[in-house]
Amino acid sequence: MKKWLSPVTLEGNLVKLISLSSSHKNELLEAASDGELWNLWFTSVPSQEKIDDYLDFAFSEQEANRALPFAIIDKKTNKIIGSTRFCNVVESNKRVEIGYTWYSKSYQRTGVNTECKYLLLQYAFEKLKCIAVEFRTSWYNQASRKAILRLGAKQDGVLRNHQIDSNGILRDTVVFSIINIEWQGVKKLLDFEMSRKR
Repeated sequence: MKKWLSPVTLEGNLVKLISLSSSHKNELLEAASDGELWNLWFTSVPSQEKIDDYLDFAFSEQEANRALPFAIIDKKTNKIIGSTRFCNVVESNKRVEIGYTWYSKSYQRTGVNTECKYLLLQYAFEKLKCIAVEFRTSWYNQASRKAILRLGAKQDGVLRNHQIDSNGILRDTVVFSIINIEWQGVKKLLDFEMSRKR
């Protein structure tokens, strides 16, 4: 029987999202080195020291049907420029979170994020028939919070002292969501935003 969340390729004008593989290890590290993204303490971007743990966790979550990780490929260069995934999947409630998203610094604020989120949201609402898609980020990640709001998501609340990071720092997590009855309006917004950047 086919899993509800099975590997899939999602393709737009700028990027292609393909199933993450262990063979992508070196390309992921190269993409993350553009801006030394692992130094952003409030995000989850793999460094040379942590890439194996990063991949192992992604694949173990996928095996447990709780995640579907992607590598993000720039269609012009055919190079990996980041990663994203469906995570915290609850099939019985038709809910997914879009998270663990990062892009090489030179691809930030270029329209890539809007198209990636469009592809993921379209698949979640139109193929998986999700009733809600969540986004979560650190209280301190102001750029991420603004980007999520620009997608048309609404803030649900803040989970105080939600997690303890690898440095022992307590993280407040800001939770956003888009629900199924909002998707057509959000889709129109994202179509408009993408048309302005073509």
